[in-house]
Amino acid sequence: MPWTTYKEKIARLSHRIVELQKPIRVLDSIKWDHSIETALRKSSFKELPSVGPEYYERNQLGFDPQARLADWRDLVEEIDRVLGPEDDIGRLLKTISDQYMDCIRLLLARGTPDFWRYSSKLYGSPKDKFFDDKNTILSLGQLLYKILGGLDNESLGAEYPRVIEAEEVVRALNERFENYFGDQAVRAKISDGIVAEASAGGDIVKIRHSSKFSERDIDILEVHEGWVHLGTSQNGQRQHIAKWLGKGPPRVASTQEGLAVIMEIFTFRSYPRRARHINDRILAIDKAEDGANLLEVIEFYRTEGYSEDESIHNATRIFRGGVVEGGAPFTKDISYCKGFVENYNFMRAAIRAGRPHLVPFLFAGKLNVEDIPLLYQKHKEGIIDGPSFLPPQFRDLNGISVWMSFSSFLNLVDLNTIQAHYNKLFETYL
Repeated sequence: MPWTTYKEKIARLSHRIVELQKPIRVLDSIKWDHSIETALRKSSFKELPSVGPEYYERNQLGFDPQARLADWRDLVEEIDRVLGPEDDIGRLLKTISDQYMDCIRLLLARGTPDFWRYSSKLYGSPKDKFFDDKNTILSLGQLLYKILGGLDNESLGAEYPRVIEAEEVVRALNERFENYFGDQAVRAKISDGIVAEASAGGDIVKIRHSSKFSERDIDILEVHEGWVHLGTSQNGQRQHIAKWLGKGPPRVASTQEGLAVIMEIFTFRSYPRRARHINDRILAIDKAEDGANLLEVIEFYRTEGYSEDESIHNATRIFRGGVVEGGAPFTKDISYCKGFVENYNFMRAAIRAGRPHLVPFLFAGKLNVEDIPLLYQKHKEGIIDGPSFLPPQFRDLNGISVWMSFSSFLNLVDLNTIQAHYNKLFETYL
């Protein structure tokens, strides 16, 4: 069938991306089995487990990487041939294709130092700067570490004990998802094959069967995994042309995770220990980049007050796929804080520029925040669909607009002078 309209060309190329990416599953390809944790405990955390290239070779990728790389190269050539090398959507589709090729190279490098080289290219490093700013992701982590470490949870409000079983969490989430998504087949279910306590993909939120949760955790899962991760998946899958927006290459990780953190904060569901948990990942990844091994990162978490189970699971997230001796971690977990800053700055810039209509497009699918102006332009041309599922804060932008307006001014205020003023009052009366 010949290529005809511009929309048809994009739809067909989009379909090719969706098909080619299907077998590429980064997290499944780098996961550790329970024997690693067993070995760590058996050695009393004194011996590194044997997790090198040979270990990962037993976890088959499920596809021929060289053949799939050739398919992606053919697609890049096809995009140029069909849309032309200067087409904006074509350039975006080629960027996505390049990322998936680097994903394959990442997986081919499992257990070697090259794994980190591709990980930092795909997800970034704590040492990266924000745009042209002098501040790095690590400097954000260090600042938050000081502030969050000084907050006493007991003085902030009610305690929320983690006593709720996973089965009850699933039931509660499914009720909430039904209210939010209507008759869409979106649901939570029990899983024993994930490292995190919860994980979202497509139309399912997986809840780790061995974990216990608090009422506040359920609130966070509703907005983080449901409204954001499932919501953007559903919005992407509903695209009638741009089906690639239903899938998530690494370049969307920061926008996705940062948006999820923003929703936790906008709904006042987050809390300091939760924020510390996310922020400490930056510090731990930086330590691993600088040569700390798996045992040393587990010890870092232990000294920060995490339980033994938490310390193992947190460190496992960082070393899966990489080198347990240090120097080559998996850097995806910087995405939460990195993405928060990037998304927040985008929203603030859009409001300040008088373009609030761009902000809801953060939810249009699995995208990078830098894509939004182009995607909105193509929305006006009938190529990109607007998001169907939007949190209430993004359906009515009045509150966010005021928030961002004040935020723009607060950046001009000298916080050091203000802090010094109030420190004197604190010291005088407290």
